[in-house]
Amino acid sequence: MCCTWRCIVFASPRRLDLKLYCTQRRLVNSKMLDTWPALPIVIYAKDVRSRDATNFITALRHHNRVSKIYYNNMFFQDSLLKEFGVIDEPFLVLTSLLVHTHKQQNVPVLPDSFLGGSAPRLRSLDLFSIPYPSMGKLLSSTINLVRLSLWCIPHSGYIAPETIVPWLSMLPKLKSLCLGFRYPRFQADRASRHPPPLTRVVFPNLTFLRFHGDIEYLEDILSQIETPMLNETDLYFFNQLVFDTPLLGHFIRRTETFMAIHRSRVDFYSGLVIVTLWRRGELTKKDREALRFQIFCTPLDWQLSALAQVLKSFLSSLPTLQSLEISAARNDLQGETDVIQWREFLHPVTTEENDPYARGFGSACRTCPSRACWGKSNRSVTCSTKHFLMDIRLALAAIKSCQGSHQAAHRRTTTPRSSNY
Repeated sequence: MCCTWRCIVFASPRRLDLKLYCTQRRLVNSKMLDTWPALPIVIYAKDVRSRDATNFITALRHHNRVSKIYYNNMFFQDSLLKEFGVIDEPFLVLTSLLVHTHKQQNVPVLPDSFLGGSAPRLRSLDLFSIPYPSMGKLLSSTINLVRLSLWCIPHSGYIAPETIVPWLSMLPKLKSLCLGFRYPRFQADRASRHPPPLTRVVFPNLTFLRFHGDIEYLEDILSQIETPMLNETDLYFFNQLVFDTPLLGHFIRRTETFMAIHRSRVDFYSGLVIVTLWRRGELTKKDREALRFQIFCTPLDWQLSALAQVLKSFLSSLPTLQSLEISAARNDLQGETDVIQWREFLHPVTTEENDPYARGFGSACRTCPSRACWGKSNRSVTCSTKHFLMDIRLALAAIKSCQGSHQAAHRRTTTPRSSNY
């Protein structure tokens, strides 16, 4: 670069958005930093070996210039994070921080002095498998934070629901929140649940919520918050015997976007069951996903039991719900569950007079076209209720023929047996 162009470029560093990138291939040492103007530093460290850590530590020491940090170490023993964690100077121009480590490593707990407890320009914070139980000090300074993701939190980083909600209340611009735990809570933590507060914290800009953990923890969070702008929610639950979810139902009924749900679908897989609910798009006719939750368990009767407990808290109260689709991508459906368990699962959206199982599964199947095949095609059973018309599409891939399914279902209907749950 000639001297003239160098002078022009260096004269307008902000307008040209100039940055110094620090990577494994682009070393940033003290000599380079002294030669170049005081440009913002972007650190991109992926799978850093111990011998390369010095380069990044040198860049991190210039805390008043670091604007973005991307740190992802999934393969090597972590040494850079230990050095990074003890830097207690404020990062005043930092706008984005992503720190991911392998979840099997012994990751050090970040202290409350991390980043000097101050990052006022931070807009995105993404921590994966990082224990940081005292992050409240940092969050109190990040009033411009828009995206917060704390995922795969180990036991050493556990944060109680009554602690994290006041921290989140200090983030008025927050739009996206992801909160996920690596393991279920200890029994002692479950037993120390607090009653719902009299007043709730309003998150005026939150549009996306993702959670992975115990359903009781989620309920403790939802009972404390109001999210008037929420339009997409993604939930992942650990398996448990009892799903008592009244607070989840209350949250759904008081959130406007869920009251516009018109279509739902349940997908049964070998290791989990997924429920997805859609609402109509405001400007287009295309449906938009509003709520999805997954429960990790393997036996089909466990899946049905868990769904029956969760759905009964809110599904029947959705005023615009019109259809329910059921799809099963399993190879072990035939003979595994009782018809009564399917009835319990469908109870929130059916009544005795319109429930096809109340009249016998075989008679319900006869309402489908005889040309349809149980092996690959979806079968529809139309059920009328007082409030809506429901289409249940049963995709039972493991049943080889329609005749065989009629006979098996008829035997289970006429000869009831106890649940194998």
